[in-house]
Amino acid sequence: MIRSVMVMNTQGKPRLAKFYDFQPVEKQQELIRSVFGVLCSRAENVSNFLEADSIFGPDSRLVYKHYATLYFVLVFDSSENELAMLDLIQVFVETLDKCFKNVCELDLVFNYCKMHTIIDEIIFGGQVLETSSTEVMKAIEEISKLETASNSISLVPKSVSGWRTR
Repeated sequence: MIRSVMVMNTQGKPRLAKFYDFQPVEKQQELIRSVFGVLCSRAENVSNFLEADSIFGPDSRLVYKHYATLYFVLVFDSSENELAMLDLIQVFVETLDKCFKNVCELDLVFNYCKMHTIIDEIIFGGQVLETSSTEVMKAIEEISKLETASNSISLVPKSVSGWRTR
């Protein structure tokens, strides 16, 4: 099971922190700081896989990928394959890239809801749902169409006898 998905910049500011095990906010912040402390102290030429027992408890592993100014991190247990998790990060980044046309940190800051929708299409409740960025993009486009359609529908009648109009 996937325990957490995090995206943080190189200064340690979280851009996405999604925990699939309940964690109080204070504990989440502590975990994010601990993960960042480990990531920023690692050399560029070392493995992207870590045992995370000291941070997340027994049977925890962490995989990360560093792109430009962002770290993409997955924390998971031994039931998941490390290489599959690294590939899942790639799917997430590819989908963000397709969605935002060469994604950057500001895209994530200003499109927070869309980023959450994308990760929810890929992972839900700690389980992997979709591993194809093309399929995720189809779902995101459908959701965008529905949002656009619902925003264009007027919920209040313009003039109904007995009702006030503005």
